[in-house]
Amino acid sequence: MTFVGIDLGSRAVKIALIDGNELKGEKILGTMAFYRDYTSYRGEKVHVDLKKLGIHGNDISIVSTGYGRNNLRLYDSKIINEIKAHVHGALFQTKLKDFTLLDIGGQDTKIVKVEKGIITDLILNDKCAASSGRYIENMASVLEISLEELINCYEKPVDLNTTCAVFGESELIGKIAEGYGIKELAAGVNYSLYQRIKPLLRGFRNRVLVLTGGVANNIAIQKYLAVDFEEIVLPKRPQLNGAIGCAYFAARRAGRR
Repeated sequence: MTFVGIDLGSRAVKIALIDGNELKGEKILGTMAFYRDYTSYRGEKVHVDLKKLGIHGNDISIVSTGYGRNNLRLYDSKIINEIKAHVHGALFQTKLKDFTLLDIGGQDTKIVKVEKGIITDLILNDKCAASSGRYIENMASVLEISLEELINCYEKPVDLNTTCAVFGESELIGKIAEGYGIKELAAGVNYSLYQRIKPLLRGFRNRVLVLTGGVANNIAIQKYLAVDFEEIVLPKRPQLNGAIGCAYFAARRAGRR
């Protein structure tokens, strides 16, 4: 049996396939491209063209999650919340049972405490773009550098005080006018994101931090967080973690049956 996980993100749709206990396939598509090219709307539900996605077989189980899970009902799929999906993804990818999960996505930040494989506490910050990946992308655009260049800057960060993503752009432009260097400003952007996340982590102390989401590959964030945790674990596919968790949830559910 093939288990398919679909994470309907705000910026990208992630798809993962699990066959047995192994990850057999993965795909990341732009959100608009996914709905335009791989789906059709029939009978008040969204039908996914699995063949177009390269998914074949008669015995397929689909589980979905993500930003669009409540707005669009995928045909013949079970829906789970993002917290459950990301915890299952971390369990599958790391094989750990005790950790704090930090998922920084395109529009929100999720922090979950996991003990003996069970969720014991969580916090979700989805009210402010300044603590999400969208903030990093916008600031890279203001600095006119690539996202890859920005995420590698962590030394001598310029102090940025604005807590709003919109006003943050104006503050950053002001710092440029004052003559600060691009690398120091980029480091300041990364450090300001870390400063907004750090207070949220205070109640989730653990030896191990599992870092997932699109921002997980940010080298600066990794280095800043290393001060607060003994071990930072970066799964092999951090951006696909939610989709992998959906597929793994489907596999475990079938096993219990």
